Amino acid sequence: MESWDLIIVGAGAAGLAAGVYGVRSGLRTLILEEKMVGGTTADAPLIENYLGFARISGTELAEKMAAHCRSTGVIIHEFESVVNLDLKSDKKIVKTNRAVYEAKAIIIASGSHYREIGVLGEKEFRGRGVSRCGICDGPLFKGRRVLVVGGGNSAATTALYLADMASEVKIAHRRNSFRAEEALVKALTAKRNVQILWNMELKEIKGEKLVDRVVLFNNKTRETEELPVDGVFVIVGEAPNSYSAKEADVEVDEDGYIKIDLFQRTNIPGVYAAGDVTNHPVKQVGTAVGQGITAALEAYGFIKKPYYK
Repeated sequence: MESWDLIIVGAGAAGLAAGVYGVRSGLRTLILEEKMVGGTTADAPLIENYLGFARISGTELAEKMAAHCRSTGVIIHEFESVVNLDLKSDKKIVKTNRAVYEAKAIIIASGSHYREIGVLGEKEFRGRGVSRCGICDGPLFKGRRVLVVGGGNSAATTALYLADMASEVKIAHRRNSFRAEEALVKALTAKRNVQILWNMELKEIKGEKLVDRVVLFNNKTRETEELPVDGVFVIVGEAPNSYSAKEADVEVDEDGYIKIDLFQRTNIPGVYAAGDVTNHPVKQVGTAVGQGITAALEAYGFIKKPYYK
């Protein structure tokens, strides 16, 4: 069993920031990531609100963060998923699909996953016209008609990205106003090939081998219509990746987000959480980085017990 001072679960913005501050504090630090580094940051077509970068793609920002993290000496294991956590004793045990580790402190920065609407055809046409990542699949729809479902920042940035490739972009939002930032809304309305469909709910995705149309319901007029499309991007928010933490008795709220205090502490001593998996009300790259830093410094204090603690 390998022993570490600090193990961080997740290599998104929060986990990478925690890794940098863990190593700089003198902690032997390991990051475990079930996919590739970057988390949902890497999926963002364009980021314009992260301080120091007026315009940068999510992929580029994630790559810069990962390179910075590795340069400090953090060990990152990609494609290694956590299957069980035992957090009851002073030595925290982390079991993955490859090995078993022990650590003096744990930071859970496992992020979130994309929510599904749950309509007929959503799962059936995944990869055949249905996507949740504009930057991943957008180039496949060059010169074609696409529908974006959602009303937040992610949906707006996805629609803007697709507008530069697709012939026609429609956005279906179940309300009559966006939750997205005003700057993104203004940019959308300035695009000639973008049309916003207010009060519209996606009810079904149809096609033969590939998507060719959707069924939309207007919750104001109570009318149903079919819309011809070649692709559907479902961007309706995220849900926390907190299952392993919850199974290990880490306290979560009614929506599954890990409860934290001002110092990123959970209900279990030596266990911290940071980023989108927490119940912090703001889910942004900047706040995730700040939470990761705080969690790492608190973990250092827990392990080393410096004079000022």
